[in-house]
Order: sequence, then structure tokens, then C-alpha cells
Amino acid sequence: MGGFECSTHRRPSGRRVDVIDATAHDRHAHADYQRLAQVGLRTARDGLRWHLIERRPGEYDFLSAEAQVRAAQAAGVQVIWDLMHYGFPDFIDLLRPEFPGQFADYALAAMRFLRSFTTGTLWLCPINEISFSAWAGAEVGYFNPCLHGRGAELKRQLVRAVAAASQAICRADSDVRFLHAEPLIRVHPSPKFDPFEAALEHEGQFETFDLLCGAREPELGGHPELLDVLGVNYYPYNQWLHHPEVEGRITLNAAHPTYQPLHELLAQVHARYGRPVLIAETGTEGDERAPWLDMVLRQSALARRAGVTLLGVCLYPVVNHPGWDDDRHCHNGLWDYADAHGRREAHQPLLARLQHGPRALATAHP
Repeated sequence: MGGFECSTHRRPSGRRVDVIDATAHDRHAHADYQRLAQVGLRTARDGLRWHLIERRPGEYDFLSAEAQVRAAQAAGVQVIWDLMHYGFPDFIDLLRPEFPGQFADYALAAMRFLRSFTTGTLWLCPINEISFSAWAGAEVGYFNPCLHGRGAELKRQLVRAVAAASQAICRADSDVRFLHAEPLIRVHPSPKFDPFEAALEHEGQFETFDLLCGAREPELGGHPELLDVLGVNYYPYNQWLHHPEVEGRITLNAAHPTYQPLHELLAQVHARYGRPVLIAETGTEGDERAPWLDMVLRQSALARRAGVTLLGVCLYPVVNHPGWDDDRHCHNGLWDYADAHGRREAHQPLLARLQHGPRALATAHP
């Protein structure tokens, strides 16, 4: 799979990030999806921009997404559509009681719009990375709503919203499937701190899935049927030595003696929930892009051979984009910025590795 970065959050400064606009994916959607299909990526992640769709409460205009939807359809690429990728309209207050209903109304309208272009199963990711959204938005004030110390409260609001939206959508259309994407991490104990604290931090990554399936706090609306496909987002910085302060974490790489292989982490998630798993985001920057994908594909093959129902791997992103914080040119995609005609230069080592991906899945050895 290939994923188009589609974040639309506001920074604490008030400036809105819009990666689809910054990468010109909306303006060159046709060429982008044709390229995706030509290299064999027939499934994708992409997103709708809620702040452009609902400029006034209860009024929906999907013109901003139409080029992407039509381009995917023309290229024959199946898309899992993110409905909320960190951003939302300015009139929305995520912590007010009416938010779950507001999101459900928007999600239902989005489903109906997407259904008009979709034959067969429609795939949706209602809210991307609930746990990170809650931490970044309401625990440390990294992005909207830029609050501190209210992360647990926001996480539960987002779960309520997903539950309300999924119920409304399933009542209207029985052929909709859901991806719930969350970070996959491994927190290692540090000799400097209580190992129980590291275990708690590691276990915390599962709280959102537990809430969605109703294993915890079922009054939020979670239930077993809601937890459909488990998306896990995995990057080079997702394993670290525990430290009570984020700035004090030491990232571990595969050369570290306690680093846990990805296939084991995938097996743990699959065993815990008994649901299909999808690596919903993975990638890195610079010259490490191809080696990283090689590792992920081999580890994915090992997981599948061990019995994990792993549906696929999403290279994320497929297009370079400006950095969230500093607008730097992030060389993390398969293709670079577009020229005036929509042409994008490919990162050749990654392209070559991608073309051998299926062989890695079929022939990997322990």
C-alpha cells in the first residue's frame, strides 16, 4: 500500500498545517494515483479535510476531496479514507458534549459522498491515531486544541465520537469496513528508573483499542464489533528506553541488544485482540528509506508465517512533504515534490526495493 500524508492540524501559533495542499496532491491527484497504480500499489491511504468540507456547522461541501476520489477511481486504486487526521473545523470544540454527535453527522455525510464513487466495500479510518491525537492535542499542547493535562479526557471523547460515527454509518450502509490506526511502540525499562513505570507506559499503547472494543469503560460506546482491522504505525523511533520526560528518551535501533523484532510486536497485538492487523504507516527519511522497507517486509513475512493475519504494509508517506514544525523538505517519500505538470522524481533505491517487495514476503527466513 501507499499512503498520502493528509494532516490538517493547527500549530500552537494558530497556523494550520495542510499537507495535501502543501504537496499539491489535490491538484495533481490524477497523476499521483496513476503513478501509484503503475508501481503496483493498488491500495492506498488518503484523507478528507474536514475543515474545508464543513465550513459552517451542518453544511457539507466535498469539492475539496472530489479530485482525489475521482483519481483513485480512475486508476483502480482502493482507498482507506481518513475522516479526521488531526484537524477539524475551527468552530468545533472537541471536549464539549456535542462533539461526538457533530463528528457522527460529518462522518455519515462523508460516507454517503464516498459511497457514490465506490463499488463494493468502502473502507474508512474514522480518526487517525486517537492516542497520539489526545497526547499531542490535550496533554502537551503540541497541536490543536493545544491543551495541557487533559489527554485522558480527550481520548475518551474521541472514542465516543468513533463509536457514534460507526453506529450511524453501519445503520446506513452494511458494506463499510473500519481501520483503527494507532502507534505500535516498545518501551524498554531503564536501569535509572522503576521498571514498573516502563511496563505501564508500554501497556498504555493498548488503551485506545481496549476502549474501542468495550474491554474498558464500555459506557463510552465501544463494543467488540467496532474493533475491525487493527492499524499499527511503526517508525524507527518507536522503541526507546523509558524516561519520565519525553526529551530524556533514548531511541533504540535494531543493533541494541534489547531491541524487540517487529514480527514479535505484531504477533503480540494479533494475539491480544484476535483481529486482522495492517501496518498502516511505516517509513523513514533519506538513504535509510529502502533498507527500512526491506526490514519491515521481511519482518512482516515472518509474522505471517507465525500465524499473524497481516493484511498488508503501507509505505507512508509516498510523497515528500514539508515538516510540520519548520517546513523543512522531508525526504521521506517514494516521490518528491511535483513540478508544474505534476511530475515527481522517484527515489530510485526505494522504488527498486518496492518492486521486490512481494518476493520478500514470500521467501523471508527467520
